[in-house]
Amino acid sequence: MNTLKTILSVLLLVIALPTQAQTVDEILANYYENIGGLENMKNLQGIKMKAKVTQQGMEIPLEITQLKDGRQMTVISFQGQEIKQGVYDGEVLWSTNFMTMKAEKSDAETTANFKLNANDFPDSFVDYKEKGYTAELLGTETIDGTETYKIKLIKEPLTVDGNQKEDISFYFFETENYVPIAMQSEVQTGQMKGMTQEVTMSDYQEVDGLYFPFSMTQGVKDGQSQPIIIESIELNPEVVDEAFAFPEEMATQESKE
Repeated sequence: MNTLKTILSVLLLVIALPTQAQTVDEILANYYENIGGLENMKNLQGIKMKAKVTQQGMEIPLEITQLKDGRQMTVISFQGQEIKQGVYDGEVLWSTNFMTMKAEKSDAETTANFKLNANDFPDSFVDYKEKGYTAELLGTETIDGTETYKIKLIKEPLTVDGNQKEDISFYFFETENYVPIAMQSEVQTGQMKGMTQEVTMSDYQEVDGLYFPFSMTQGVKDGQSQPIIIESIELNPEVVDEAFAFPEEMATQESKE
């Protein structure tokens, strides 16, 4: 009987070894290999995505631009107008107010937090140790019927109402293909403060040798979510610098010329 128990214990240990042997860096190495290579990711200078979201039965086109130098911009096409949101030129963060249709700068705290996250192009895990981040494998967890590795990522602290707070996210990588299919984090401000926001990713497709998710959802965990369908992705797009500038600054510059 003792011999049988020993054999069973050894068998259970052997079965468990593949999961236990995985480390964060091994999972990330497999991830980058499967999506086209870490060096190719590092060489990216920018990404432009054309997408659409469905809201109240309407399809709303989006164009999202993210650049390696931190500049970002989302352009929403709605009722014949182009509305810019989350525009960051490297120093100033601004958006168009939906009510007044005028450009408004974000406050200093929001801008500082946004600037920290702008360092994560094209991926939060690229050179995460050099950026001072820490990552921890928490084991496996099933997400929508798929077994995943759950990784806890702690980035530079955010400032919330004048106080520093840890910036923690949880990523869920498929155990088979090693690609992330979900990300969860706590909402720090606004009406949803304290709730868990969740982004899901699926339908990975190849673009110039790299793979990106073409289907996403964004919302509250176990609650309502909004689907986002990516229609096309352009790598290293040409951009017009003035497109990121706050409109008042553009007007001032034009008056000087």
